[in-house]
Amino acid sequence: MSGTASQAALFESLCDEYAGQTGVTVPDGGSGFGSNAIKINKSIFAMLVSDRLVVKLPAARVTELISAGDGVPFDAGKGKPMKEWVGLTMDDDACRNLVAEAMAFVGKR
Repeated sequence: MSGTASQAALFESLCDEYAGQTGVTVPDGGSGFGSNAIKINKSIFAMLVSDRLVVKLPAARVTELISAGDGVPFDAGKGKPMKEWVGLTMDDDACRNLVAEAMAFVGKR
């Protein structure tokens, strides 16, 4: 990934791509946690936080991504990492794949 500007652009592109899918909502200009998030059935699966793409995945998958250097812990500004959330540090194609993986994970809950 070539920086946070690229992740912000990628997030905008993802919003456009996912907007038409059944059960999916994209950001609508609100404020607060999740206001800049893509949701399935009202549950967040991907969001842009401080210009970083963050996704929700199983805890073991998050640990794997962080260990491989493909993600960073996400703590929502509270100082304690959230076990099912990871900030992505990969190229756009890999990020797109993980967003799809996150949607499948959250959508089946």
